[in-house]
Amino acid sequence: MAEETSPVHARLVQHLVAAGVGFRQLHHAPTPTSADAARARGEPIGCGAKALLLKTDDRFRLFVLPADRKLDSARVKRLLGLGRLRFASPEELLALTGLVPGSVPPFGEPILPFELLGDAAIGTVYPHVAFNAGSLTDSIIMAAADWERVARPVRLALSAAES
Repeated sequence: MAEETSPVHARLVQHLVAAGVGFRQLHHAPTPTSADAARARGEPIGCGAKALLLKTDDRFRLFVLPADRKLDSARVKRLLGLGRLRFASPEELLALTGLVPGSVPPFGEPILPFELLGDAAIGTVYPHVAFNAGSLTDSIIMAAADWERVARPVRLALSAAES
């Protein structure tokens, strides 16, 4: 993605300002992985909010996990009564969001057109969340409680510890 601000980044910042929440923006070198992003932000990897676009049976949903955890696919399928679950391809992600892998912020409507499901562990270990905000070079850091209030995720136990 070019160095210019993405439309998703601009909508997100506008949304957070309108909601009256405090947040910090950080511009950094490209960070395609959660570990890269944590290093660039000077934050523990576990405060990262990793957003994953998945196709659940016949529709896409956005799942958000602490960046030091992995999706427990079997649990998600069981909790949501799904027959099929798979990650969106990079091409699907680009077509649906205009974003590349690693740049998706942890927000559904009105930022991204998806139902948002957030792991129950977000905000339990670290009081804030950090995430790439519509580009690989722009991050936002904010209180986890503010993220929950503004993003309004459905909270479920979605993850397992990384091995």
